[in-house]
Amino acid sequence: MTEFPKKLMAKLTERQDNNSLRMLPMSKGLIDFSSNDYLGLARNEAIFIKASKLLQKKGVIANGATGSRLLTGNNGLYRQLEEVLASFFGSESALVFNSGYDANIGFFSAVPQRTDVVFYDELSHASIRDGIGMGLATSYKFKHNQLEVLSRQIDRVRERKIGSDIYVVTESVFSMDGDTPDLKALVELCASKGAYLVVDEAHAVGVFGKRGEGLLNELGLQDMVFARIVTFGKAMGCHGAAILGSDALKSYLVNFARSFIYTTGMPPHSLATILAACEHLSASGREQQELSANITFFKDQLKNYDLEASFIPSNSAVHCCLVEGNEKVKNWSLQLQDRGFDVKPIMSPTVPKGQERLRFCLHSFNTENEIKDVLLILAELFDKR
Repeated sequence: MTEFPKKLMAKLTERQDNNSLRMLPMSKGLIDFSSNDYLGLARNEAIFIKASKLLQKKGVIANGATGSRLLTGNNGLYRQLEEVLASFFGSESALVFNSGYDANIGFFSAVPQRTDVVFYDELSHASIRDGIGMGLATSYKFKHNQLEVLSRQIDRVRERKIGSDIYVVTESVFSMDGDTPDLKALVELCASKGAYLVVDEAHAVGVFGKRGEGLLNELGLQDMVFARIVTFGKAMGCHGAAILGSDALKSYLVNFARSFIYTTGMPPHSLATILAACEHLSASGREQQELSANITFFKDQLKNYDLEASFIPSNSAVHCCLVEGNEKVKNWSLQLQDRGFDVKPIMSPTVPKGQERLRFCLHSFNTENEIKDVLLILAELFDKR
């Protein structure tokens, strides 16, 4: 075997020395406070059976797409799914991508042009940053959820770059903090500045909205943004993503988004599963109600255990407890796991150094006793500091 490059080995060694080397974990059957399966739909038998019956009904016997959607992979399920998604999310059009990562790099590398400017929240997901980095537009980050700062930045750019299109990018629920921006104020700001607003709703779909359509729908703002990115691998328990917007945007992405053009389409079973999950969400709000109740209970227990000050404020399914230092947060995570609770550490460089944290992901299927017990252990860890 060829010798591994020394520069690459040095980077791995540096990660190991910093106690930040990533490794693939195996499931240990612990109580789940770490997965993105917020509604438990990834293990929902009814959705699994419904997807299989849909394929049988349509006479689809295929394990793969056979090619990209622009060649041989655009089977009839795609058209049906994109029509359902557009209706479900209240959008003119929808375009399915293989993953949320693919959707973001496809959009941000293709849509903003060389003379344009992109402003993105400093805590935006890596896929947004990567997509912007692959594109030709000038980009600036703005302080997390600080709209006054963003407004001043836009004004300065407008003075220098007359005629440039400006894009503003945020997330409706931030994956590493669980918090949300003031979306109503942000929509108004972008409208007043003539900027195109793009919102990633990955961690809001299934959690917010009457049927789980996301936070923008819950606030009645879905028609006031240029594009939304929604994903199916979290609360919907499936795989894949979609970009929601106008028919013109869909046509543009089909022609210019390289992560859409140059990849094999999704297998039919994945498409059928998304359809089944949409149908399930439309018909039943039980899991959403259970999740909402658990979020409220979790926040109440933070007060009871005097832990509220250690957590980043959140109304979503993601709640983060700040525990400074990779070694410390990793140790606390292991102690929680030893007691039967799967709570993952989020370490630098995933988050800035000094802002390491334990991330608690809440689910519809968590019990009140599980929530009380895991927070009791956490309170004991704080007492032992």
